[in-house]
Amino acid sequence: MSIKLFVGLGNPGPEYEATRHNAGFWWVDALARELKVSLSYEKGYQALVARTTVHGQTVWLLEPQTFMNLSGRSVGALARFYKIQPQEVLVVHDELDVVPGQAKLKLGGSHAGHNGLRDIHAQIGPDYWRLRIGIGHPGVKAEVINWVLKKPAPEQRTLIEECIARTLKAVPALLAGEMDKATLIVHTHKPPRPKPPRPPETEEKPE
Repeated sequence: MSIKLFVGLGNPGPEYEATRHNAGFWWVDALARELKVSLSYEKGYQALVARTTVHGQTVWLLEPQTFMNLSGRSVGALARFYKIQPQEVLVVHDELDVVPGQAKLKLGGSHAGHNGLRDIHAQIGPDYWRLRIGIGHPGVKAEVINWVLKKPAPEQRTLIEECIARTLKAVPALLAGEMDKATLIVHTHKPPRPKPPRPPETEEKPE
């Protein structure tokens, strides 16, 4: 199945705009720029929404404006109305267990305590795709809430931005339902270094 609904998670309002928890918003904003569409508020979904057509396929972009822990309301309402299956939904969110600069793509699984995912689980079940944008972990569980609601250090922000640019290259594969290809693009975070040429003296000579 191809992805029809791209959801970015975050918290609305200027005070949260640059915080780690809004990495999902940053990704969908970047996708909107790439697709040359503008997100606008739709009261019925309590979300910023954009609709476009790519290669004859209708594609939705969604940023819930309900605060993170109620994100599922917007996702569930739009998915039900347009009969979008969970496997056709990609939720992009910040991920503590992945370092800045890296991302992971997966189908299904637990919400692992992420409040946005927990609410989406309640609305559409667990069988949707997630793109987990690494924000790193503060190292202490008690610091997690402060960590996600703070701005990343400039070098971390740069790594996250580079990760967003790289993972956006997976969008054509996601739209085509080529999930193995999309996963490979997302998980290949550094190009392999070219192997140095072997020095002549190490070349094996025939006996």
